[in-house]
Amino acid sequence: MSPRKVAGEDPGRSETAPPFFPPAVESRAPFGSLPVTFVGSFPDATRRLEPRRPEIILLGRSNVGKSSLINALFGRPLARVSNTPGRTALLNVFQLPEFYLLDVPGYGFAQVNAKEKARYRGLVRGLLVRRTTITGFLWLLDLRHDPSADDRAFGELLAERELPVLVALTKADKLPFGQQQKRFRELTAILGLPEEQIQLTSSTTGTGMPELAAGLLALVTTPEATA
Repeated sequence: MSPRKVAGEDPGRSETAPPFFPPAVESRAPFGSLPVTFVGSFPDATRRLEPRRPEIILLGRSNVGKSSLINALFGRPLARVSNTPGRTALLNVFQLPEFYLLDVPGYGFAQVNAKEKARYRGLVRGLLVRRTTITGFLWLLDLRHDPSADDRAFGELLAERELPVLVALTKADKLPFGQQQKRFRELTAILGLPEEQIQLTSSTTGTGMPELAAGLLALVTTPEATA
């Protein structure tokens, strides 16, 4: 789809994505039946969203597969999948009937200059530290690798917020079944989180997507989230 401009449009709104994604009627994706509105792409971590709904922050290393996971959950190409890690330069906001999904810049391997890397890091840190409307986090980690220094640093920020965290271990299809289970146990021990907060996933095969979607819905329908 080619970029387009709309007269009078919010300057923060993306010019490259349609504002509305109708339900994917024939898709078996967990959220395929849900209508989704693309609210926009914003540089401000404290951007206020209306109407008020629970907010889920999606974050992870820049090559962890965030865009692929979003598209697999919704059965539609909501997020652009790039061969160059670190191309999500802004806070991308999707509105669903029950919550907002905020896709933040990937940290780590972004193939951009030092100034842009610093801006990405500042946006993500600002979001985690200053945004007061967050309900919980969906944190993506590559199943094949132990958490990096960046992963650990952001993990500490998540812990400081004391909000619910779901962990999606991505790229499970890259390992045989036995290795998947071994790595799941190892990472669960490293993260120090209950097993029910961690889910093996594969955007390619759909492994773990229904369970992950159920976890997200449970998170946003708690009394605390809807208060």
